[in-house]
Amino acid sequence: MKQFVVIERSLLVGHILSMIFGLAGLLLVLPHPEFIMNLSEIGKTVFQWSMAGGGVVYMLLGAAAVAVYAYRVLGWRKWLTFMIPAVFLSLGSELLGTSTGFPFGHYRYLSGLGYKVAGLVPFTIPLSWFYLGCAAYLLARVGLERLSLPRWVQLGSAVALGSLLLTSWDFVLDPAMSQTTVPFWIWEQPGAFFGMPYQNFVGWLGTGIVFMTVATFCWSNQSLNLSREQLRFPLVVYLSNLAFSTVMSLGSGYWVPVLLGMVMGVIPAIVFYYLAPPASVLMSETLQQTVTPGQSANDTVQVPMASVK
Repeated sequence: MKQFVVIERSLLVGHILSMIFGLAGLLLVLPHPEFIMNLSEIGKTVFQWSMAGGGVVYMLLGAAAVAVYAYRVLGWRKWLTFMIPAVFLSLGSELLGTSTGFPFGHYRYLSGLGYKVAGLVPFTIPLSWFYLGCAAYLLARVGLERLSLPRWVQLGSAVALGSLLLTSWDFVLDPAMSQTTVPFWIWEQPGAFFGMPYQNFVGWLGTGIVFMTVATFCWSNQSLNLSREQLRFPLVVYLSNLAFSTVMSLGSGYWVPVLLGMVMGVIPAIVFYYLAPPASVLMSETLQQTVTPGQSANDTVQVPMASVK
């Protein structure tokens, strides 16, 4: 599995670097057209390409990184039974939203995020629902597994809080991406939250709850038993995307959405991460569970290392 670790980390690094590159273009280069005019013809071509396809690249890399991670850590069944519902149910919500106004409100996508499904929704948007939704759900579910709660309460709370983490990302992202000088979508039904209707967040929360509930039923009642070290990857994915949105929002003068994202997203995500057991504790618990009658915990017991890496 080491080769998968190298691949997922390389994809994650590319994902983060592409976000940094995008921030530099949107916040530093575009506001200074004289910089663009002084570029060579090749430089201008590269800049135009990056502005046209940069959003596509960072979301493709993020989705690929989380897909490889989920396959490696969770197995192909859990990976696919999360990704497929997340992609298709979120696509359905987005198609409804852009054509009818339900469940998010009336809005439409502009250019810069790739080919549009049915001429309405960029194909990259459902991928972002998948990779941020998976990171948020894993943080909530693994963290809650360490609390002494009835199993149905743990699972229901994981769906609710995972959806809240996902929606908290949109608190920060949406103002930056829809109200700036170079928007990626626009609201045709202006609302009270920095130009967005509050209905948008109800739609986000509801969509997340739907596909996370489907994944919960598909994953059955088993505990994931992931260590804190294994949970570091989804935490980095979540925090790096919040950081991207935070810089965008602050650059546009929006600090209230950032504050909401910190309180309702960043802090709970970090708490869930630290609730997860270190690998050494998880290994010790696994050893105790595998001890047979007549053995002591100090006896040699073979433990699959894939379960704690």
